Amino acid sequence: MNILQKLARKVIKKSFNLSVWTIQQFYDMSEYNEKMIRLRKLPEGTLGYDIAKCLDQNQLTLVPKYESHDMKHVLLGYEMTPLDEIRMQAFMLGNGNYSFPCFAILAFGIILLPDKWTSFYKDFKKGRTSEKIKTWTIEAYADLNTTELKELIVKNESCQKKAELSLKVIVKYGAISAVTAGIFGMLFCLPFLFSSNIADLIGAGFPFVGGAVLTVGGLLTLSNISKHQFIHQNTAKN
Repeated sequence: MNILQKLARKVIKKSFNLSVWTIQQFYDMSEYNEKMIRLRKLPEGTLGYDIAKCLDQNQLTLVPKYESHDMKHVLLGYEMTPLDEIRMQAFMLGNGNYSFPCFAILAFGIILLPDKWTSFYKDFKKGRTSEKIKTWTIEAYADLNTTELKELIVKNESCQKKAELSLKVIVKYGAISAVTAGIFGMLFCLPFLFSSNIADLIGAGFPFVGGAVLTVGGLLTLSNISKHQFIHQNTAKN
């Protein structure tokens, strides 16, 4: 793993930790702590018990309004790490979850982790051929057996319809959005970089660098897409 890959993973980890912390500031966590206690008391082998066990092992707790998210980690076997978080969003996109957080997290990973595109695509295809679980909730499934639920999720590929969205299209438009946002951010911060006020320089410097990272990452992504299309076309002709 080179230095850029290590830096990308560090940025992703910090971003996820900040996002969870920010969400928790707007809610009374006592309600979710009590829910964790109830889950711990469920029989071993149930989904609720396994969710509580997984969160405890990772020194985490339920994220307000995202409880079903933690449930999917347990059911799908994705670890609670930044990389597996992005992989799970690739799965959920293939599974039919077309929400903004899902698109945003996956686009974030695609731009910063181009070395994992193959893995993301495999997860996306796996999601296409699995039982639709985007509407599943802890309240509805906590008392059920985890192993049986996992077996229910897995379905034969021939029984599934083709996904309505192509991952390649999503990657393309995600990269275009990243380039657009990056350029806009850089232009917005540019005047402040010529200020004699140190606060302006610091305040504009970090967003400017962030905009540059988004722009370069998006351009590299578009370049790779064009390269793969060119190779595919030549292979088809031969």
